[in-house]
Amino acid sequence: MTLVGDARRASPCLALDIGATKIEAAIVAPDGAVALRARLDVAEHQSDLFEALVEMARRVRGDQRIDVIGVGCAGPMTRGGDTVSPLNIPCWRDFPLRGSLSDALDADVHVDGDARALALGEGVFGAARGVTSYLSMVVSTGVGGGLVLNGRLLDGDTGNAGHVGHLNVVTNGALCSCGAYGCLEAEASGWAIESRTGRPADQADQATRLRTGELVGRAVGMLSSVLDFRHCFVAGSVALGYGDEFFAEANKSARATAMMSYSHDVEIRRSQLGFNGPLLGAALVGWRGAP
Repeated sequence: MTLVGDARRASPCLALDIGATKIEAAIVAPDGAVALRARLDVAEHQSDLFEALVEMARRVRGDQRIDVIGVGCAGPMTRGGDTVSPLNIPCWRDFPLRGSLSDALDADVHVDGDARALALGEGVFGAARGVTSYLSMVVSTGVGGGLVLNGRLLDGDTGNAGHVGHLNVVTNGALCSCGAYGCLEAEASGWAIESRTGRPADQADQATRLRTGELVGRAVGMLSSVLDFRHCFVAGSVALGYGDEFFAEANKSARATAMMSYSHDVEIRRSQLGFNGPLLGAALVGWRGAP
């Protein structure tokens, strides 16, 4: 499946992954090799986040000539990342990310949602190679996703398609950062688990871990019946940290929800992108947008 053309013919990309808790930068080669990696903590830069991001990007780029910058950023955002409003980065509301980065770094910049970027990465470098329709998910500090159907990443009217964290999975459930109640992100994300239990997500008891898997599976099952895909690949510290019991419960719940003949065998598996996944996805955003 070709999601971004032939990435092997591209030039190295400066990749930026902007998440709720951290921002990472690296140089990504066309074969997926990641070098010169750096990171910063969002919480430590509430008053100078963009300036710190630019300084890190310049340090990683060094004296290399880099023609394209790819960015995966938490959303929502306007199409192409002209402005971004990450729900979990309150210091950025309608922030002009793409133009500001282009001006500061004097390069061609392309921006997309971080979980959507991960979906590109999964299809080119990860477990979804050869799969034409799938859901890629992140269950971490937040919950996000990207949908690939018939070999194409779904964009939607504004480029925000894939925000699976805002499917309602609990009637009259917890208040979400989007303003709704009972969203998957408000029930199964890292911040939601800590808010609900009073402990960090990685210290959750077995009942919480199983509940998290059950709710993720419920969301995947609903989507698989609506959109007709049979594969879901999940990354993120919560899902991967909870391990086998999470994936077993998620698959059980998905198949109990997806009762249509074409979706009942939906399978939820681990992402194969590993630690470099978000940066690989960001680089593919850059290559996808480059002329």
